[in-house]
Amino acid sequence: MKHRALGKTGFETSEIGFGAWAIGGGWGDQAEEDSLQALSTAIDSGVNFIDTAAGYGDGKSERIIGKFLKDRKEKVYVATKTPPLPGIWPPSPYCNWEDRYPESYLRENIAERMECLGTDHIDLLQLHTWTRAWNRDPKPFEILQQIKDEGKLGAVGISTPEHDQNAVIDLMRNGLVDAVQVIYNLFDQEPAAELLPVAEETGTAIIVRVVFDEGSLTGKYGQDTKFPSGDFRQNYFAGDRIGRAAIRTETIKGDFAESGLSMPQAALKFALMHPAVSVVIPGMRNAAQAKANCAVSDLPGLAEDLQTRLQRHNWRKGIWYSGK
Repeated sequence: MKHRALGKTGFETSEIGFGAWAIGGGWGDQAEEDSLQALSTAIDSGVNFIDTAAGYGDGKSERIIGKFLKDRKEKVYVATKTPPLPGIWPPSPYCNWEDRYPESYLRENIAERMECLGTDHIDLLQLHTWTRAWNRDPKPFEILQQIKDEGKLGAVGISTPEHDQNAVIDLMRNGLVDAVQVIYNLFDQEPAAELLPVAEETGTAIIVRVVFDEGSLTGKYGQDTKFPSGDFRQNYFAGDRIGRAAIRTETIKGDFAESGLSMPQAALKFALMHPAVSVVIPGMRNAAQAKANCAVSDLPGLAEDLQTRLQRHNWRKGIWYSGK
């Protein structure tokens, strides 16, 4: 397992991290034993970075991680996320930060995150979403910096709003965030235009999420794939989305057919090839997925001509989260 600097945090993290959304139950039924085996396999394979959130099963993912880490001696960096108070998601241009991320709430929620994780210190605390409207008065990050100075947080960051990822660039340039969690994959390559270069300029850590486009870029979905009730993907791939994604995925396969890589391997390697990227956090629901994802770190990088060919798959599909 290769390691990289997590920006300027001083953390050296595995380039493949553990995405812990699914073990919270948001992707359908999930047995806790499978979750623990996935975590164990990942850590045994060299992973030392886990990303979770309050919203992953209302703390369930965090509690499983906290339970697991009690029995491990390795240093494992854990990043979690605080959501805004209830309201429009992502926040609209008319939302006030005082109503969504007030200081009293941030402190209470961070204390809750610590309780779920069984710790008194969080390595990386991220706000789970944002709106460009708050860039003129980014007070929540001043509050987080104060909490960091109190020794409760190792670093602070933000998970980009899906519809406007570039909204966080001002925060990066002004030194308000140590890390940014961003959607970057074979379909969504927009961050390469500005966000990732700014991360390099500012030393901001980049955590890549949705590297498989919620599964379509693994190549395992077809035109008729269905998802069970309660599975996030049922809405994400509503209408004709699953079919459209499957067709485009098949086209991508043709570009790396001679590379010897599987579709998931190629998707992970594509994200890892960008020099701004610190860690990629694919979801891991069981030991087999963990073993397969972690093994990608030891594979050779993509040839330059292949990287260039893969750029043509940038898909301006817009934002799917809000419905059909």
